[in-house]
Amino acid sequence: MIKKNITINARKFDGRIHRSWKADLIEKKDSLLVFLGVFENEVNHPDLGVIRPNTTSYEYYWLNRWYNIFRFHEPNGELRNYYCNINMPPRMNKKVLDYIDLDIDILVWNDFSYKILDEKEYEENAKKFNYQESLKYKVKENIEVLIKKIEAKKFPFSV
Repeated sequence: MIKKNITINARKFDGRIHRSWKADLIEKKDSLLVFLGVFENEVNHPDLGVIRPNTTSYEYYWLNRWYNIFRFHEPNGELRNYYCNINMPPRMNKKVLDYIDLDIDILVWNDFSYKILDEKEYEENAKKFNYQESLKYKVKENIEVLIKKIEAKKFPFSV
């Protein structure tokens, strides 16, 4: 059940597209959607370093969860790292997956050490967009859920 060239849009809280890319939907099971993407160009990321062309990204989205998880592999297939986004549950509409990125992320290295990223950006946007307390609670709750999954090496950290 592969669907090619699905557009994935990471949006800011105000709805504008922050990032957009193409990936193939390779699995759908209950609320879980798994995509496979390939980096065509080199990317220099302040926390991830250089991501080389042909790096693959397995992307795990749940239609009922407040996070997604990317699993990056080097061009030779070796596990590079995981990258977790805290976001509102995504919506899938035909050939487009959209989600509201809530700025705060967790970077997980292949030794399962991790670091919370973009806390300052999250705080700035929480003020700018007047995040409600219930939304802030969901962010905090899902950071804790992800940290427990990382530390226990539960799916998809077990793959």
